[in-house]
Amino acid sequence: MKYISTRGQAAPVDFVEACLTGLAPDGGLYVPESWPQIAPAQSHETYVQVATRVLSAFAGDALSLEDVAGLCQRAYASFSHQAVAPLAQSGAGQFIMELHHGPTLAFKDVAMQFIAQLYDLVLSRRGERMSVVCATSGDTGGAAAAAFAGAEQVDLYILHPHERVSPVQRLFMTTTGAPNVHNLAVDGDFDDCQALVKAMFADRNFSREVRLSGVNSINWARIAAQAVYYATAQAALGPGRPLRFVVPSGNMGDAFAGYVAARCGLLAGFEIICAVNENKSLATLLQDGAMMREQAVATPSPAMDISVPSNFERLFFEVAGRDGDVVRRTYEQYRQAGSANLPENVRGPLGCTGFTAAVVDNSGTLDEMRMFKRETGGLICPHTAVGTAAARRLPETEACTVVLSTAHAAKFPETVLEATGDDAPLPLRCDELKARGEVFERVANDLSSVKDYVRSNAVADA
Repeated sequence: MKYISTRGQAAPVDFVEACLTGLAPDGGLYVPESWPQIAPAQSHETYVQVATRVLSAFAGDALSLEDVAGLCQRAYASFSHQAVAPLAQSGAGQFIMELHHGPTLAFKDVAMQFIAQLYDLVLSRRGERMSVVCATSGDTGGAAAAAFAGAEQVDLYILHPHERVSPVQRLFMTTTGAPNVHNLAVDGDFDDCQALVKAMFADRNFSREVRLSGVNSINWARIAAQAVYYATAQAALGPGRPLRFVVPSGNMGDAFAGYVAARCGLLAGFEIICAVNENKSLATLLQDGAMMREQAVATPSPAMDISVPSNFERLFFEVAGRDGDVVRRTYEQYRQAGSANLPENVRGPLGCTGFTAAVVDNSGTLDEMRMFKRETGGLICPHTAVGTAAARRLPETEACTVVLSTAHAAKFPETVLEATGDDAPLPLRCDELKARGEVFERVANDLSSVKDYVRSNAVADA
């Protein structure tokens, strides 16, 4: 099983190298050279069993079946629900997929716990150490901190936008107490953090010097691991039942994981509605085929305050007939000019992929949180509310609607209180976070400063 770059100028690599490298040397994102066909999940299978089958197919010869089974068992042992991603009915033909039962109460845990186990296994066997860097709009950083805290082979560097994440989100990042976890609060927005990470990878000398790796949603292991819960949802609701998924979307990684599941035969059909907040670049891309760099605006759903949906590049590559030259030229134009139109021969097929988008504004998000509580008695986070609000607008069909609940309401207590008047306390298993001291360093939105920080803290050898 080999992986190729969406920009067509990097040598194929195996699963382990694609995951450890993160970003391809030519600046592209890794995708499988061909899509494996995987038997759909069965209702009698456990989540670990399904994950083992799916991730083994993506790993190919790079990892043994026994290795993958061990990784999955360890990754999901810390989840509070044995189903990992259980479904809860919220209405007639409407379900919520709860992706917040991991250690940091967000869907990022599902993939990050697996990635941390993978890195630990591979680097230990190689006797190597790496510097792992991630940009976060809120949840990725916390998930990475929890997963990598205390790891012997990894130094983790988290870049989050200063005062642009919720206080609880920040606590999950800054309170591990682990000496290998470094938190940088960047004066800027998420897109600035993401740009700094990409620029570090683009500096090949620096990347080699500190042995750089990344665990953002551009990392293929993130996509592969998230494809699993689409498969288990299909099994739980019926193997032949048509489903449509509503996915709160920022970077589009979670949504693209559904596309991957469909391409590999894990879904009975494919329909994904990307629910976005007032940062609607992804909606513009899907509807108009226009890539535009805009300043992200603050919303009640901060983890989605993203104007450059990185994982769209993978979909672009597929729709363009896997023409890396077209992808590379378009992104180069975008880099230079701040905008680019997708080629005409891509725009038409893009509308036939099964992806659509729905925009929910700030007031609509808060209204939805109130309405959901009134109808179900439950509290949802503002990101989930963007998804359930978008689901309300969908026409009635035979398809069952599954909204991905990407985070626990307790990660956004201020917004929940504003919208519903209710407190959203942390689960008891997380309550001690508030008693821990936070450790983070505020830095300028400056590449040289960030590189100097990483360089001064990196440990070259294991």
